[in-house]
Amino acid sequence: MANHNAHSGHGGHEGGHGSMKSYVIGFVLSIVLTIIPLVAVMNDMFSKQVTTVLILVMAILQFAVQLLFFMHIRDEKKPRFNLIALIFGLVIMLTIVAGSIWIMTYNAVAT
Repeated sequence: MANHNAHSGHGGHEGGHGSMKSYVIGFVLSIVLTIIPLVAVMNDMFSKQVTTVLILVMAILQFAVQLLFFMHIRDEKKPRFNLIALIFGLVIMLTIVAGSIWIMTYNAVAT
């Protein structure tokens, strides 16, 4: 019983909380991944296509940083359940986005 009480308190890292170092690294990476496309767009450094690809790549990396450093997707005992829920959410989001693009592209009323 004493062992159970020692690990279930609010003082430990059992609840999925990260360390200060993890939060600072995540914060710095988030800032850098935000500034890179901002500078590229503000200074008109690349063509429109390259800038679009750069923004999308930085957004994907930003998503990964948020998941790993702030949502602690890898730190749980059974991250499989969170990963399945995340994948399901991504499938729903991609379905909505692809369906919206399909409708906007092939809408006969608009032409």
